[in-house]
Amino acid sequence: MPAKSAAQQKAAGAALSAKRGETPKSKLQGASKSMAKSMTEAQLEELAHTSRKGKPEHVTKH
Repeated sequence: MPAKSAAQQKAAGAALSAKRGETPKSKLQGASKSMAKSMTEAQLEELAHTSRKGKPEHVTKH
């Protein structure tokens, strides 16, 4: 599933970095923290590698 916003893509990248051990998990906060706990590395990689071009910074819920 591709990221729906730039913020989601950035959070997935941060979670992926922590999952791989490149960044301490204690540095995560908010969405990236919950993503790291609940998603597999493959799922995070798919979200993180989504292009940000043309994506809104945030998506509002209706």
